[in-house]
Amino acid sequence: MSNLNAASSHAPVATSRNPATGELIATYSFQTPSEVEQLLDVNAAAFRLWRATPMHERVAAYRRLAAILRERAQPLATLITAEMGKTLLSARGEVEKCAATIEWVAEHGPAILADEPVKVEGDDQVHVSFLPIGTVLAVMPWNFPLWQVIRASAPIMLSGNGFMLKHAPNVMGSAYALQDAYEAAGFPKGLFVNLVADNDTVARTIEDPRIAAVTLTGSMRAGAAVAGTAARALKKSLLELGGSDAFIVLADANIDLAVKAAVEARFQNAGQVCLAAKRFIVEQPIAQAFTRKFVAAVSQLTVGDPLDSAINLGPMARADLRDELDGQVQRTLAAGASLLLGGHKLEGPGNFYAPTVLGDVQPGMAAFDEETFGPVAAITVADTAEHAIALANTSDYGLGGSLWTQDLGRAQRIARRLETGGVFINGYPATNARIPVGGVKKSGYGRELSHFGLREFTNAQAVWAKSII
Repeated sequence: MSNLNAASSHAPVATSRNPATGELIATYSFQTPSEVEQLLDVNAAAFRLWRATPMHERVAAYRRLAAILRERAQPLATLITAEMGKTLLSARGEVEKCAATIEWVAEHGPAILADEPVKVEGDDQVHVSFLPIGTVLAVMPWNFPLWQVIRASAPIMLSGNGFMLKHAPNVMGSAYALQDAYEAAGFPKGLFVNLVADNDTVARTIEDPRIAAVTLTGSMRAGAAVAGTAARALKKSLLELGGSDAFIVLADANIDLAVKAAVEARFQNAGQVCLAAKRFIVEQPIAQAFTRKFVAAVSQLTVGDPLDSAINLGPMARADLRDELDGQVQRTLAAGASLLLGGHKLEGPGNFYAPTVLGDVQPGMAAFDEETFGPVAAITVADTAEHAIALANTSDYGLGGSLWTQDLGRAQRIARRLETGGVFINGYPATNARIPVGGVKKSGYGRELSHFGLREFTNAQAVWAKSII
């Protein structure tokens, strides 16, 4: 029996506002308890239909969806830029990444989901099947309005499950654009639906028997709330809760390549990326040279209208997020760090923040201990490689990390000592790498590459390495 009718009677709205201009784009009324009840009923009916749909028909729908996203790439990219402020070039790349991901899932998903035979003495009819469990509620962030949703919905739905999206309030236009794309591709109406609701309604929805599981990408506070609700309801959950990834540069690294990668790793999407490099830990012999070149490269970044192709950085997504970031910068400087570049809000309309580099950052300072979700880089000097490892592990987060050195054997040994879900040595893979979802420590949990319980209590880690000549 659902308890959704216990919701409060007020009628708040989700607001989409252009972060570059402050202009109001649209508002979306939160759904009433009866509307949520109807949404769950429609979704449950669509799940029953989709669960019985043959795999080849699901794959055909996926291919149509990829084609529709490409056909609508320009308006979708423009909508992304208008709602959360990333450059139009980046937004176009996000739409293409979504289409490519859907095609990959359509191509490889059926084999991944195929029955696995199990050899049992005296019986050759044993197999493991991967079957749908129901509808998954996904609480998704604004920083990749389409991609974060597609990377969850594509594998979840191919296996026959339903999908209910609770998107961030500032990107509801993108949420409904995705729902429309799914329906235009021929998915059952109501299989992919949007929940527009407050936190209390989300909690009640998690508890509803028509929801089988929940996944979230967001803050540790939000993850703790969702995980707690799911646990009390005995529902499966998978969380990715951000990170403060270390970008370690050892003394034998190719400094120029490391600097080039560091700028992109920190400032893409205006620094609003969970897996972005945030703490730059540089071994002492090259710290001065790295810092000089890094600051010079960051100073060349251009900030402004994200629709302008000459612009590198657009605004931050919301004014409150910019205020929070500036507070972290000022607290870090007050604690003894040095300001090497930027360190302030940009005047005028929009949520623009100057590309910022902080030096002499140490544990105990905000920019070291906390996740800085914006265009701020923190540089810390390590006395030795051992010191660099210790500094990297001095964090509550464990999502990912990066390591730069020309000694791959040594790098592999160091990587195994880093407390993180993924380690990228001398760069990032050009194709999708198999990385544990959510990372380790307080960055999240979920699918930890376990197999029948054998790895249930280990920290799964993926390491990707390439040599630099």
